[in-house]
Amino acid sequence: MKKSILLLLVMFSTLIFAQENKKLALTPPMGWNSWNKFGCNVDENMIKQMADAMVSSGMKDAGYEYIVIDDCWQVSRDSLGNIIADPERFPSGIKALAGYIHSKGLKFGIYSDAGTKTCQGRPGSRGYEYQDARTYATWGVDYLKYDWCNHSTQDAKASYSLMKDALVKSGRPIVFSICEWGTNKPWLWGKEAGGNLWRTTGDILNCWDCITDWGGMGWILILDKQNGLESYAGPGHWNDPDMLEVGNGGLNDTECCAHFSLWCLLAAPLMAGNDLRDISESTTEILTNKEVIAIDQDVLGKQGYKIKDDGDFEIWYKPLESDDIAICFLNRSKEPMDIDIDWETLDIKGKYKIRDLWKKKNTGTTNKNFKAEIEPHGVIFLRLIEED
Repeated sequence: MKKSILLLLVMFSTLIFAQENKKLALTPPMGWNSWNKFGCNVDENMIKQMADAMVSSGMKDAGYEYIVIDDCWQVSRDSLGNIIADPERFPSGIKALAGYIHSKGLKFGIYSDAGTKTCQGRPGSRGYEYQDARTYATWGVDYLKYDWCNHSTQDAKASYSLMKDALVKSGRPIVFSICEWGTNKPWLWGKEAGGNLWRTTGDILNCWDCITDWGGMGWILILDKQNGLESYAGPGHWNDPDMLEVGNGGLNDTECCAHFSLWCLLAAPLMAGNDLRDISESTTEILTNKEVIAIDQDVLGKQGYKIKDDGDFEIWYKPLESDDIAICFLNRSKEPMDIDIDWETLDIKGKYKIRDLWKKKNTGTTNKNFKAEIEPHGVIFLRLIEED
């Protein structure tokens, strides 16, 4: 009798937990990750300061909620195989740090790797998937970024599915970020493997269009690789063009606006990567523009796509809830550009109010052509609001 009751309780709790997992990342996750700015130079005091700054800067109020430590927090395993955080950099332990993050009304994320070692040579999770997942759940982890270094001959889908199964069995809802760099086209299998988001390219670099021989590239080159992937994204499962470089100095404010605008139009996860403790007013205004963020977080969950490509001039389109439309005009050139848009040529019919999301003001309707000048490497980002 007792065994039957226990079995029923286990089945009931499993059902409840499965339902909770289905609620994860219904809109693209928003937060901050340590890698772009700090690399391996991470410690508990800095992470706490980032959490404090996320609140004080207004980013939390704008929707950012995850504080994620990337690679280099871990150093070894104990005699039982349990993962050990660097005792010098994290003397209070990861559980205490997660508790601090939670006390700020935020969520906590951590990093591991599907291979035997992480990209920086720290212990990976291969062979320890269930043990690590249980540990993360005990610590209070809410988000796992799972990398793809030192994987040998592993099958990507199987490796990520294994860790997702381990996370489910851990008993704690944890957003699962597949960081496989697009090597094995994770958009084809990421949802089935339990991913809530999956990287589509190599690492983003702090520049407009630079590129490295190891696969890193500027954000505009990453943008080019997103078009055509829109059918694979939706509530709970998102294409991830990598973290934001807004505020890291490699892009001017105009370029940062363009970068942020296109990530929002793509329904991309918005993971800031700058130093939140030393954030400029202009960077704060970009990262906390709630009208722009609303395009990213639109509950319809559609990824935007390119509808016009005239070389240096592109038009990107995203359908929104309530039949509104987001339109982004992108000037890729180094010179100002004048545009004169006949809405019917874009197959936009009917009457819409035009809302400029960066100027934060209405600029007429679609009853007449839209004329404007776009700054070099800049955008004009509009919300078309259907009129009754």
